[in-house]
Amino acid sequence: MRLWKALTDGSARGTLHAWAGEGFEHTPWRRVAEDAHAWAAGLRAAGVRPGTTVAAVATNSPATVRGLLAIWLAGGVPASLPLPTRGQSPREYGQVLTALTERLDPVLLLADDAILSLVPPALTRSLPTGTWHLPDTGRRLDPCPPGPDDLAFIQYSSGSTSTPKGSALTTRAIEAQLDLLRHLTGGRPGRDTGVSWLPLSHDMGMFGCLLYCWAHDFDFVLSTPERFAMAPRSWFRDLAEYGATLTAGTSTAVHLAARAQGRGALRGGLARLRTAVIGAERVDWGNLAAAQERFGPHGLSRTAFQPAYGMAEATLAVAGKPWQQEPLARDFDGEALGAGLVREVGADHPRATRLVSCGRALPGVELATGGTAADATLGEITVGSPSLATGYYADPDRTAARFPGGDRLRTGDLGFRHGGELYVVGREDDMLSVGGRKVYAGEIESAIEGHTQVRKGCVAVVDAGTGGLPRLVLLLEPQGRPRDFAPIADLAASVALEKSGVALAECLFLPRGTLPRTPSGKIQRFRCRTLLDSGRFDPLARVTFAD
Repeated sequence: MRLWKALTDGSARGTLHAWAGEGFEHTPWRRVAEDAHAWAAGLRAAGVRPGTTVAAVATNSPATVRGLLAIWLAGGVPASLPLPTRGQSPREYGQVLTALTERLDPVLLLADDAILSLVPPALTRSLPTGTWHLPDTGRRLDPCPPGPDDLAFIQYSSGSTSTPKGSALTTRAIEAQLDLLRHLTGGRPGRDTGVSWLPLSHDMGMFGCLLYCWAHDFDFVLSTPERFAMAPRSWFRDLAEYGATLTAGTSTAVHLAARAQGRGALRGGLARLRTAVIGAERVDWGNLAAAQERFGPHGLSRTAFQPAYGMAEATLAVAGKPWQQEPLARDFDGEALGAGLVREVGADHPRATRLVSCGRALPGVELATGGTAADATLGEITVGSPSLATGYYADPDRTAARFPGGDRLRTGDLGFRHGGELYVVGREDDMLSVGGRKVYAGEIESAIEGHTQVRKGCVAVVDAGTGGLPRLVLLLEPQGRPRDFAPIADLAASVALEKSGVALAECLFLPRGTLPRTPSGKIQRFRCRTLLDSGRFDPLARVTFAD
């Protein structure tokens, strides 16, 4: 199989540049593969054989890359478990690991020392554990990676909307996705350079960056989420320093990188950057525009940002903006969208909601909304794709609900097609029922984020009502240190009323870094509701609005 070719025949010519704490460690892919072969024999001795699962908590270390390749060489199936999320206690994370490993029945759990310290003692007594720094036994084995239709990877979700689900992916599905990514980005085998800080535990980091670069023999610069969080400017500085042609990230990360860059020069510039795939969350047009203004003088092309749409159940991408074209946004009536109607309006319309196009379906992918592929029909997005998962691993009930017939995916996302392009409004979970009307929480949040005293991407609207009566609570992290919170709350309430016709009951101002997030940066709305209901938020201020 093409996916394993460079792993088994030593044909790779590119280089892995992996962040090792104080700087990048530079290793030819051929040497990475040699190390993986050396480690595979040790995994075989630990019980990893064709078809067995290995529970893997993947961080962005050089050892993790070698360990993942070694698992495949030994015939094993990596099951990528989620990393701890913001707002999650060690006890809660330990419960997640226990529940998932019971379902997986793995022969081994691999993680970094920091993660292993969170594993409950009862689990370590029943399951062998180890770090990614696997021993070199000095022996070699005949590689036996998964076959075309064998299970090759289990990608667990980070749990942004529910408990984690494990998408079961075959070798054939992964290879099909890598072909789709080449079409999406205009990839040039053996000639491109990719840069990423995205977590390898996430599908964008694993398939869209690491495996895409590995399979097509690109040079690959692997940073870490922790480094990006400490220094967001490091993302575009790495792009410039290494002359990157490819990268990927989130809309919020684009905002943070542009804000942190300042006016300083970027050594090497960004003229070679052909595509920056932006996804994993709703893409904000203002973030792209601000970043283009900031980085344009450094050579960033107006076509570089590439909004895309995808999910782990389809390995990764299903739609995206053609890489040669500029991003596109249009304005729609937000209140009409809540009623299921698609009405394009002018930017100055009082209920205008700007949505960024996620482009067109990739080759071989079928997209439909509301049960039809026609334009201007708002509904749940369904997907058929050559890179579709076979279902959720050892989870027949959720598989039956989300994979009807086995060849289609009900995404749980709401969207429509306009001019042949896909626009994603939000998740069904984000839709609130207020006074018999449907309201999208994301529309309110996006409008409120425009306030200068509100941190971008740090707003969540939660329905805290009981007995079927709605009670909308706004959770937000303020920008800076406002002396008076009431004016900010009043403005937010006015925006919510104007944009969506709903009244907020309360506004909680939270300390920076309080809102629970996945490792890729998405706010976990269901955990917001749980923390609010249990009184575990410690707000800086609370503003209650009169009925």
